[in-house]
Amino acid sequence: MNEPVQREDPAAACGAHQPASQVSKPAATALPLSLDDYAARAAQVLDENARTYLDGGAGDEHSLRANRRAWADWTLRPRVLRDLSQAHTRVELLGQNLDHPLLLAPVAHQRLFHPDAEFASALAAAAQGAGYVLSAQASVPLEQVANLVRHEAGRGPLWFQLVLPHDRGFTRALLARVASAGFEALVLTVDAPINGVRDRERRAGFRLPSGIRAVNLDGLPPHPAQAADGGGVFERWMASAARWRDLGWLLEQTHLPVLLKGVLHSEDACMAIEHGVAGLIVSNHGGRTLDGAMATADALGPIVQAVAGRVPVLVDGGIRRGVDVLRACALGARAVLLGRPQVHALACAGAAGVAHMIRLLRDELETAMALCGCASLDESHSVLAPTVRHADADYNLPSR
Repeated sequence: MNEPVQREDPAAACGAHQPASQVSKPAATALPLSLDDYAARAAQVLDENARTYLDGGAGDEHSLRANRRAWADWTLRPRVLRDLSQAHTRVELLGQNLDHPLLLAPVAHQRLFHPDAEFASALAAAAQGAGYVLSAQASVPLEQVANLVRHEAGRGPLWFQLVLPHDRGFTRALLARVASAGFEALVLTVDAPINGVRDRERRAGFRLPSGIRAVNLDGLPPHPAQAADGGGVFERWMASAARWRDLGWLLEQTHLPVLLKGVLHSEDACMAIEHGVAGLIVSNHGGRTLDGAMATADALGPIVQAVAGRVPVLVDGGIRRGVDVLRACALGARAVLLGRPQVHALACAGAAGVAHMIRLLRDELETAMALCGCASLDESHSVLAPTVRHADADYNLPSR
């Protein structure tokens, strides 16, 4: 698992910045036409163990379904006869200018889904100018992922995600590895101090196959709760869970900007800014932790209003169409992250599939902007039309 990785040319491997219709395709089967088509095909190629882990949510999966539904609840009010000859999808994020607002979210154990694992996803992101966030629970070494893509011209941001480890000595060493490898920011996930109640996984008896593990966490001592006798969730697990003071400690240990992932409440967003975070990611963990947590499309607007431009706000959860990206930007998101869709595409066609999926979504975003009369994403708020469900919302749509 720690063998040297042969570097590839992302442009050659993944179609670079070509439109989706021109990205190289496996000879045997044409690539899917939409993100939902990728999901359907992935369901056919993955075994039950991998499929359950990827597509399942917490509890009765209400939040999982709500994430999709909530984006569609925002309708669009197009403008016509506008000059879009110079239109673009460019955004600025943490000082970096990006061609579009798409990033790949951190997803653990990608070797479950394809032998090229996170190498393929990172390569595809670099080829398409998308940001890439590597999970601490990746199945390949973080240094090899960074070496594969960090020198590629035109790539997007390269970030590293972690849940704050319980051992501070291990955390310091991990942070040093991340900085030395060339990652440009940290994403701290805070909405999963414990696992959600994932009935679908339990029914299927999900287990990581032999040979797949979180290699970047090798050497992490066992969590104290694992050695505790008796006690429930609070006594065993929450007694040592991360708190605000731990965020402060993390910020003192690194020179990298830190984004907080898993924020749904405006007061938490403001507290995070007071502690010194560089950005926020509105997320409910893809509906995998707390079933009943509000959809990210519903949480985004109030958080953007409370943040008032002090730091960039990103969002994930349920984004499957270019119009969803446009809606997210109209609600004030600087960029969006894609979790399950990247893995569906990875399972279907490796790096080429992930690159094609990103390009599909970018093409759809450009089409939606053209049909709405938006010359840039800064104008997107002007075409969002609240439905009856949003009529009593206690926030205003953003104006950039």
